[in-house]
Amino acid sequence: MTDLLTQLAHIDAIRTGHFLYASGKHGDTYVEKFNLLRDPAATSKACEFFAEQFRDKDIDVVVGPTTGGILLAFETARQMGVASAYAERASDGGSGREIRRGTTFAPGSRVVVVDDILTTGGSVRETLAALESHPVEVVAVGVLVDRSNGATTFGDIPLVAIASRKFDAWDAENCPLCAQGVPLEKPGTTTTPGS
Repeated sequence: MTDLLTQLAHIDAIRTGHFLYASGKHGDTYVEKFNLLRDPAATSKACEFFAEQFRDKDIDVVVGPTTGGILLAFETARQMGVASAYAERASDGGSGREIRRGTTFAPGSRVVVVDDILTTGGSVRETLAALESHPVEVVAVGVLVDRSNGATTFGDIPLVAIASRKFDAWDAENCPLCAQGVPLEKPGTTTTPGS
């Protein structure tokens, strides 16, 4: 597929400033995945890349973490002709994720996990942990954008990224933007679909 980062820049999904990431770290670049995910044709095209990458891996189920990952998991599974499943936040309000809502896996199911933006890998790791209590084999992880440029890994599980680039991220106490007094914003834009 064409360069996803170029496409994201074209649809104003790559923003610069001073941002608080979900990981708690600060950074100067934010990828607004929903500017892509609210566009069904663009999302379908991105998932076509995943489907092609994993088509010869005998995948039985595509699993994605909430929220963005479920859209990608559904569309990738649809294109591959397999089932999809979702790793949601723990129902007891605790940390971590779980596979629920009656989802079961046949013993030996081959699974690929797909997610949107990879920084520290927290949501993917939580999804992998949720899958440990099920009789599955995780074959690979796929992400739209690997912000770590290969630095974040998942042991022996291969990582496939549509786009990969190193974006700086700092702990709050070491953030140069905080030291410069640049106002911190929590990412998330309000955009009206179709506008």
